Amino acid sequence: MTSVSLGMPAAPPPVLAPRRKTRQIQVGSVGVGSDSPISVQSMTTTKTHDINATLQQIAALTATGCDIVRVACPTDKDAEALKIIAMKSQIPVIADIHFQPKYVYAAIEAGCGAVRVNPGNIRQFDDQVKEIAQAAKDHGTSIRIGVNAGSLDRRLLQKYGKATPEALVESAIWEASLFEEHGFHDFKISVKHNDPVIMVRAYELLAESGDWPLHLGVTEAGPAFQGTIKSATAFGALLSKGIGDTIRVSLSAPPVEEVKVGNQILEALNLRPRKLEIVSCPSCGRAQVDVYTLADQVTEGLEGMSVPLRVAVMGCVVNGPGEARDADLGVASGNGKGQIFVKGEVIKTVPEDQIVETLIEEANRLAAEMDLGNDENPSSGSPMVTVG
Repeated sequence: MTSVSLGMPAAPPPVLAPRRKTRQIQVGSVGVGSDSPISVQSMTTTKTHDINATLQQIAALTATGCDIVRVACPTDKDAEALKIIAMKSQIPVIADIHFQPKYVYAAIEAGCGAVRVNPGNIRQFDDQVKEIAQAAKDHGTSIRIGVNAGSLDRRLLQKYGKATPEALVESAIWEASLFEEHGFHDFKISVKHNDPVIMVRAYELLAESGDWPLHLGVTEAGPAFQGTIKSATAFGALLSKGIGDTIRVSLSAPPVEEVKVGNQILEALNLRPRKLEIVSCPSCGRAQVDVYTLADQVTEGLEGMSVPLRVAVMGCVVNGPGEARDADLGVASGNGKGQIFVKGEVIKTVPEDQIVETLIEEANRLAAEMDLGNDENPSSGSPMVTVG
């Protein structure tokens, strides 16, 4: 019998750069800033005044790993619904405010964890900063100053000609100074653009200018595939330098997909504990089995698994045995059969048509034993699994 250790390593995994030091704020129960883990946000697509539908979508987002949720507030009915939604949501709620400053006060009084304000399109916003800051301070509500390329203040568009990185940053710093002038510091900033290159440069400039926590986002990033690529590229460039304290992947897709992508980006950079990770072959003429189908079926069969398990689905004898041996669980396939590995040891060989069910069965067995190990020894990050 061989004892093998599963689970996350005892030492923190390496990251590309230390987090940029920022001031710390709270969005409800979630800390935002360099003293807290990077959080993942999304936004509901329901009409906020449809309270049941909104809460159902928030529950789905929460189950997917969303830390903070934003809801739109364009009407009086939406503002009236905020109190119930903020009270019943399992994660902090941010009210998204545009055009009407009265909804800023309504959201604060409703108990939202934060309010997102867009200075470029709220009427006479700068004249009301003192009152907004006082109301937020009185209720323990934080603010996100959300500058967007598509709704930049007209004065800055006239000055720069278009939404350049410098224009976005000047807008953000100006609004930040107004809040700070009134002794309010519980805010984070975003400077979003649909072009990842402009967006990255804007955040770099902003990070050099102050210690504010930063919310990362590529706005109007596009459909799921394009938006994922643009967001991963931009976030990777910034997070690899330690810039960014909370993120939202904006996709023309169901919001749970945004959360899945956001979590995967953070996991890939070791900025969030890795859960299930599927390692599989690319397209290759050496493959002796249908790797595409195998990988898809294993991924589908293990959807929702939350333990840190690395599963390798390999299709040839070149890299297959090595990758499968290095994973927690893996298969090296060829000639119509697959060798099943658990932590470097071959435990069985099965026909090709039994590979998927065997991997799923073994993954569930290992996950159950890992959970049991954690229950018996909560202080241990590496439960032991015994295999023959």
